[in-house]
Amino acid sequence: MKITVLDKPTFTVGDIDLSHVDTLGEVSYHDILSRQEVADACIDSPIVICNKTLFDKDMIERLPNLRYIGLTATGYNNVDLEYARSRGIVVTNVPGYSTVDVAQHVFAMILHHSNQIHTYDESVKRGDWISSKTFCYFDYPLAELYGKKLGIFGYGDIGKRVARIADAMGMRVLVHTRTTPSDMPYTLVDRETLFGESDYLTLHCPLNDSTHHLINDSTLSMMKSTAVLVNTSRGPVVDEVALDRALRDRVIAHAYLDVLSVEPMNRDCPLVDTPHLTITPHIAWAPRESRQRLMDIVAHNVSAYLSGAPVNVVNK
Repeated sequence: MKITVLDKPTFTVGDIDLSHVDTLGEVSYHDILSRQEVADACIDSPIVICNKTLFDKDMIERLPNLRYIGLTATGYNNVDLEYARSRGIVVTNVPGYSTVDVAQHVFAMILHHSNQIHTYDESVKRGDWISSKTFCYFDYPLAELYGKKLGIFGYGDIGKRVARIADAMGMRVLVHTRTTPSDMPYTLVDRETLFGESDYLTLHCPLNDSTHHLINDSTLSMMKSTAVLVNTSRGPVVDEVALDRALRDRVIAHAYLDVLSVEPMNRDCPLVDTPHLTITPHIAWAPRESRQRLMDIVAHNVSAYLSGAPVNVVNK
């Protein structure tokens, strides 16, 4: 069975074991390809594994032998699911593989702001401690997380994990979610309360019509001037022009983003030189352990499909 694996640099730099995939058939790996190169690479493959490559109707029509698309991701907006289903093509994803890592990244960002370790490290390396008259100095503001309010917008697996970490650190957890969980141990609030009372606000919602540009001039104006925004969900949840304006005008204190509306970042992105903003390049999910888990599940998905009992199907 011929298997074509696309987008290889999006899940490995040669640091994970792909032997589970290699045993599934005649496997070929490819880097980032142009659209025509994708069509050429996949023309004879019943099975394609990909991350962000676009499989719209036009691309699927070019591949008469295609029977299975295995995504190396949770999201599947790059595949025309309806058309794939009409052609009898099974599409699978990998849910939940990076939950612990994204939650960890959220708190790396929060602690980056509250403890200023990077700032003090730079200060020490400049010689400021050597020239200090006292045994310590606190020229840069430090913040205690205990007792602070952490607002969580969205209460799926990642939101729940973030809440547990915050609770363990003594933070007061506020949650806004579409549906009321039956066993909610934290304080459920409406959207206005979440924006208005959170000291730290972290977003864990899917991207849809109701969450597109959830962060905008109006919602930013509800927030405390000392508040910190964290987004590890989807880029378009944030109106980047509005966020740039809010940070320049000190409407909020700081923002941390791991995702943008266009990735990789464009030179004309509104946030290229925004002050009081920290951006990481969509890496919250990407510790080696997470990427290994991802590809092990991808291999399991393909194996299940080949056995006639597909799992994690997103276009039933």
